[in-house]
Amino acid sequence: MRTLKTLFISLLLLSTLLLNILFCSSGDIHNKVLEEPIFKEEPSQREITHYKDQPKHLVLIYDGGAHRSIRWTQEHFSPYVSAEKNGERKWLFDGFLFLEIKDGQGRGFASGYEKLAARKIEWEHLLKNYFVEGNALHVLNAQIDAVLKSGQIEEKFEKRKIVLSLPEPIPSQPDWGVLNGRPLRFSNKRDRLDACIWYVDYAEEMFRKEKLDHLELVGFYWLAEEATNSRDLAGDVADYVYRKKYDFYWIPYFNSDGYSEWEKLGFNSVYYQPNYFFNDNIPYSRLQEACDRAKKLQMNMEVEFDDRALKDNNDWGYRLNDYLDVYEKNGIFDSLRVAYYQGGDTFYKLSKSDKEGDKLLYRRLVNLITKER
Repeated sequence: MRTLKTLFISLLLLSTLLLNILFCSSGDIHNKVLEEPIFKEEPSQREITHYKDQPKHLVLIYDGGAHRSIRWTQEHFSPYVSAEKNGERKWLFDGFLFLEIKDGQGRGFASGYEKLAARKIEWEHLLKNYFVEGNALHVLNAQIDAVLKSGQIEEKFEKRKIVLSLPEPIPSQPDWGVLNGRPLRFSNKRDRLDACIWYVDYAEEMFRKEKLDHLELVGFYWLAEEATNSRDLAGDVADYVYRKKYDFYWIPYFNSDGYSEWEKLGFNSVYYQPNYFFNDNIPYSRLQEACDRAKKLQMNMEVEFDDRALKDNNDWGYRLNDYLDVYEKNGIFDSLRVAYYQGGDTFYKLSKSDKEGDKLLYRRLVNLITKER
């Protein structure tokens, strides 16, 4: 009797186990994804791998907010695409980072820019803005096409590398929107990651649908310049970006929370901001200090300027020249990759200026960008 009872109990346990296995393996794919244990308690040490070719000279293009007065037409992109050097036309910037910090109507795309955080509707509008006919990516592609057809440049053309900014899912936001029938709350880490995954997929899909023959999507840029609100999230976003074979860009400011941890945070393409240009109380030595840190931590560097560099504005062109002097002295343009923060479109204004000081700045930048490595 005890033997039969034991056998009965064993059969009952076995059948229960089989039912549990069958139940757990059923359900839709989305639910499976949600149940994956993707989060890591401790950031892993990744081997730094790049999935795409890295741009040597990456210019930042701010666009998408209602507060912007700059219209990125084909003519406006012209000085960024090519320039004349010693009587010959040359290709110029090989990388373009499209980004925006706020929508211009009270919503911010990262912490600290506005009281209210951007929602799904603002994230979606930002992406659509980059792909609309007559703006951003389409006119950049058209300008490149026009230069190619003109036959003015003999050197080989390589597709210009496009990096799209990824808004920060700000933890305090309660009303981002609905995804797959589920309201997302950014107090929940899983919801924050899901929003980022949706954005990456949406951007990739839009880029694939457009006929941008001269452009290549190479990566995504984490808009938050510090790790304060994303230290526990960036690595998981990075894993997804790398799974899609893109690179993950970051440009932390000087002494930013987490700047020295960029590898642990998950990024693989990082530039460092000296933040020297913006305040004349910051000493010249800041530039060398930033270069030393970048070399030690294996980061690239950013050149920074805005309209104050113009002769008729604040005449701070000398501060831009300071960047170029120190970077040349340290071999930055020969050994590292460089990003260019230009405020709005100061590089365009330098190229069109009739002031001798502005012309000299523009010519120096052109010479450095077109310099053979």
